[in-house]
Amino acid sequence: MVRARRVYARWKRPRRYDRNVVVIGGGSAGLVAAYIAAAVRARVTLVEKDRMGGDCLNTGCVPSKALIRSARLLAQMRRAREYGLRAPAVEFDFAEIMERVQRVVRAVAPHDSVERYRALGVECLHGEARITSPWTVTIDTKQTLSTRAIVIAAGARPLVPRIPGIEQIRVLTSDNVWELRELPRRLVVLGGGPIGCELAQAFARFGARVTQVEMLPRLLPREDADAAGLVRQRFALEGIDVRTAHRALRVEPGRALVCEHAGAEVRFEFDALLCALGRTPNTAGYGLEELGIPLSAARTVETDDYLQTLYPNIYACGDVAGPYQFTHTASHQAWYAVVNALFSPFKRFRADYSVIPWATFTDPEVARVGLNETDAQERGVAYEATLFELAELDRAIVDEAAEGMVKVLTEPGSDRILGATIVGEQAGELIVEFITAMKHGIGLNKILGTIHIYPTLAEANKYAAGNWRRAHAPARLLRGLERFHAWRRG
Repeated sequence: MVRARRVYARWKRPRRYDRNVVVIGGGSAGLVAAYIAAAVRARVTLVEKDRMGGDCLNTGCVPSKALIRSARLLAQMRRAREYGLRAPAVEFDFAEIMERVQRVVRAVAPHDSVERYRALGVECLHGEARITSPWTVTIDTKQTLSTRAIVIAAGARPLVPRIPGIEQIRVLTSDNVWELRELPRRLVVLGGGPIGCELAQAFARFGARVTQVEMLPRLLPREDADAAGLVRQRFALEGIDVRTAHRALRVEPGRALVCEHAGAEVRFEFDALLCALGRTPNTAGYGLEELGIPLSAARTVETDDYLQTLYPNIYACGDVAGPYQFTHTASHQAWYAVVNALFSPFKRFRADYSVIPWATFTDPEVARVGLNETDAQERGVAYEATLFELAELDRAIVDEAAEGMVKVLTEPGSDRILGATIVGEQAGELIVEFITAMKHGIGLNKILGTIHIYPTLAEANKYAAGNWRRAHAPARLLRGLERFHAWRRG
């Protein structure tokens, strides 16, 4: 209360408000925030300056998964002989594939459309919003709304590094790669994180000669080394030239990326350069500077446990707030931000990040929730790791997908799950069982005691639990049972 009185001192509070909440940004976080506000009968305005649906619909999740699906089907068709089939050479037109991607985007777009949200009770305005005081938002310098609360959901944009010469070429990013209609013959992908890995594999499967450059020692640095290693093995089989521990130095005329590796310079020529080095939050241009709202060390809008900024009635959620940049965490945060904005100080909730899942949609997929071994070791958390190899799973063998693993971390001597990593076919679907278990306090013993349909990939989760159970079998009790059964035999 003391802090709030201090930060509000230089501003004049309106006597009444036009809106209960104004949401800035029509991406995943903004749409969920507006939807919830309308559902509880608050008067809400959503302001979006570009396209409804934000990055996820237009340049992120939806188009990338559409591209990956086509690439995966193409790869599967090329493996026809492994399934006992004779198939002719597969022909395709890359422009038609990219047109299909846009068709998918158009098919999903009505879910995030202005028409749908207006029908739900949300006022949708197109234009640039600027916060002009803690209680006022101006749209395109023409219309000013007073509002009791503001939710910032301004999203993020691709990060392009400031290396010499890069400004002289057209750099592809996850924003503009969808404009391609001709497959690059030689593609250099700068970045070994999830976006870089997904797009590198997809373009390689269409026939591009792909070189992937990563500054760190391995791909997918947030995953365990064994999980990332399985992805790299597949990349090698598919002809992707992965160059880890390579630091980009400059882009030379004639389209070449020069990197430093082990003290020497290495040159990679390309027809197209794709930067996949993460995303930087959108924090400029809508009034944060004028209000003095601080940013965190990660350049996100600084918020507290309730997603409040410096001003208690201004909240932030999604990519602009961090710490996670996933569509599902943006939606998760949006619930907390808008509920707190509408009902504080009568009721408010701390944002819960205890069970955060994510997946990288390479082939094989990598999905995880909670801690992995890398996290646990960095934080000094004691754990036991239980592994089940998919090579032992009947359904994976049947599907010619017998590569990968399920790895579960538990508390020492307990079946309480600290985290799980799955690498393999449909890992993003299989991880849900562990997400549910962690969220509701279900241990491995109960997963083991749950009937799983045979033959399914989901059985891998049960077999991982079975491996844990065998490792914790009560030796003294078993020796006693052995003597008991011997006595009964006479």
